[in-house]
Amino acid sequence: MKIAVLGSGTGSNFSALQKAIVQGELEAEIMLVISDHEEAGILKKAKQFGIPALFEKGGKDFSERVAEKLVAEKVQVVCLAGLMRLVKRPLLEAFPNRILNIHPSLLPLYPGKEAWKQALDDGATQTGCTVHLVDAGMDTGEVILQKQLDILKGDTPETLHARIQELEYQAYQEALRGFISSEAV
Repeated sequence: MKIAVLGSGTGSNFSALQKAIVQGELEAEIMLVISDHEEAGILKKAKQFGIPALFEKGGKDFSERVAEKLVAEKVQVVCLAGLMRLVKRPLLEAFPNRILNIHPSLLPLYPGKEAWKQALDDGATQTGCTVHLVDAGMDTGEVILQKQLDILKGDTPETLHARIQELEYQAYQEALRGFISSEAV
């Protein structure tokens, strides 16, 4: 399975996916990593793995430019890993039901930024992560897989976020394995 990863941040989910591929736990190949932030850690990590890494400046035609590059690379599935922008047409049209995202909450609870802080502020006792298909909304696509964890009494935003990230690494790999083996792809 040929995958592209799009992200805006440090690239920890990307790194976890690539390590699973290298260790033979995930039958896929990451063809390309694209970020909308020129200095994003995800681009540096991709280069360390020897994977082509591109900076694509944001803007109205971001989705169009990215779609063209991914189609040219014959990408089959797109994985969002901390991309801090809504995916729009024509990227959605080029990869219908083939764009996945990992989100640090049990959607539909706490969509958007810093979901772990939202959960703490809300006094929630549980949270987790969700892998979902991407549609035109913010964290509104069909849920593929969820994993939950208890919020501990002493959790801070930092400790909770770190625990959720560890859960995300497992969840994204599990969901992607299932997605790859399904007839949908």
